[in-house]
Amino acid sequence: MMANIIAGGLAAVVVFAAALYVYRAKKSGKKCIGCPDAGGCCGGCRGGQGPC
Repeated sequence: MMANIIAGGLAAVVVFAAALYVYRAKKSGKKCIGCPDAGGCCGGCRGGQGPC
């Protein structure tokens, strides 16, 4: 019982942290969150094909 509560709490913390990361990234103006080009693309993430 206690292990389920701890696991659920940990999962909730992970989901909250991911949502907070996405919120902050979008608020700062990033177009592609997690882009392999480190934000150097034209805004249409093309999967590592480099900048425009």
